[in-house]
Amino acid sequence: MRTLGVLGGMSWESTVTYYRLLNEGVRDQLGGLHSAPLLLHSVDFAQIAAMQKSGDWQGAGEVLAQAAHGLQQAGATALLLATNTMHKVAPAIEAAVSIPLLHIGDAVGQALKTEGVNKAALLGTRFTMQEAFYRERLIAGYGIEVRVPPLDEQAEIDRIIFQQLCLGQFPEDSKRYYLDCLTRLKAQGAEAAILGCTEIGLLLEGCESPLPLLDSAHLHVQMGLEWLLRTSS
Repeated sequence: MRTLGVLGGMSWESTVTYYRLLNEGVRDQLGGLHSAPLLLHSVDFAQIAAMQKSGDWQGAGEVLAQAAHGLQQAGATALLLATNTMHKVAPAIEAAVSIPLLHIGDAVGQALKTEGVNKAALLGTRFTMQEAFYRERLIAGYGIEVRVPPLDEQAEIDRIIFQQLCLGQFPEDSKRYYLDCLTRLKAQGAEAAILGCTEIGLLLEGCESPLPLLDSAHLHVQMGLEWLLRTSS
């Protein structure tokens, strides 16, 4: 198997999911005692979150680019950036390495096209919902029209992510709030919902949703597994 590098810690709550699912996927495919050959660089999320808040995307990109370079030097043959929002600095990471960055937007876009979805709701941090890097990749690469909640709802969705989900807290009232947002987005024509923050799947796991849910973390992991298990280079 190839070795996969994981840039994680943003937050570590969802990085745990990546680690578990990657190992479970290899075990299920190969059986026995097989597990995933992984290299993990887990950052201090407080530093990255402060850079996000201050708009220092260049600084955040430099931190992750350096970490990515280290993973390549250690033997990684491809990278997973285990977060949606920080794909905003994907170009900086890609410029620092000569191995592929398996982009979460492509994992989501491919799944939407396979399901025949043309209009998708997007829930995530306010950066993911408001800025162009995520929506433009889905539009340009896959022809997906993206619907997001109004700004006041975006603010509350973002607050829940940073003040609850990233701290391992998953209250019922927050789950209801997200589901109510999805109900309104369905009324606006959304055919499915992208869980565009890797922690949201932890909140909505097992719930009855008004829209089909595409968990970006799970789809991203599947992309990583395909790379790990591919026999040719």
